[in-house]
Amino acid sequence: MPGSRAGTTGGAVLAEDDRRAPAAVLFDALGLDYERAFASSEAHRASLRWLLDRLPPGSRVLDAGCGTGRPTAQTLAGAGHAVLGVDVSPVMVGLASRQVPRAEFRLADLRELPLEEHSFDAVCGYFSLLQMTRAEQSAVVAKLTRALRPGGSAVLATVPLDVEGVEGTFMGQPVRVTSFAAEDFRAMAAGAGLTVLSEEHALFSPAHPGAGPEPHLFLHCRRETD
Repeated sequence: MPGSRAGTTGGAVLAEDDRRAPAAVLFDALGLDYERAFASSEAHRASLRWLLDRLPPGSRVLDAGCGTGRPTAQTLAGAGHAVLGVDVSPVMVGLASRQVPRAEFRLADLRELPLEEHSFDAVCGYFSLLQMTRAEQSAVVAKLTRALRPGGSAVLATVPLDVEGVEGTFMGQPVRVTSFAAEDFRAMAAGAGLTVLSEEHALFSPAHPGAGPEPHLFLHCRRETD
């Protein structure tokens, strides 16, 4: 779910909590608890295996909404790929930088982050869109697609529910979620210029008393040649 207001690591001055993106506030609060809760997701690891099977050696990969860096950036960097992880949460970026020193991490808003066209061999966004509006999600997926080289691979994962601006509690923290039903999420990916090669559905129960079972959808995609 990470992915909103911009900033930089190091000596940057961050806005007050009430002016920061909700995703930043949420994931700063969750920290490593988020990683622990989702560490047992076999569907996520299977999705990473799908991506690894299609990457040329030394590929450049964007992990959009990288969280703590595990398992995505760690798996990709460990296989010898050049990984750039981006997240809105300073806490997550700090954890990822320490846990996956072979990758590069940047504190940034996916909605505002400039990305050069055709600059990555693969992009992945695991549950990094859910606190954006539908228009923002569509714009970000289109941006990620443009950043892919023709023929490059993309993985998008979400909670496929037809909800918009629904407020609730996630792992003990207040959250507002917007998502698409599965068919609409597929249509959004296709509209951005991605061909969906396969999709996987799973029901996952995070290992946390404040989280309940949730459906997961993984789209495995390719950007066609221009």
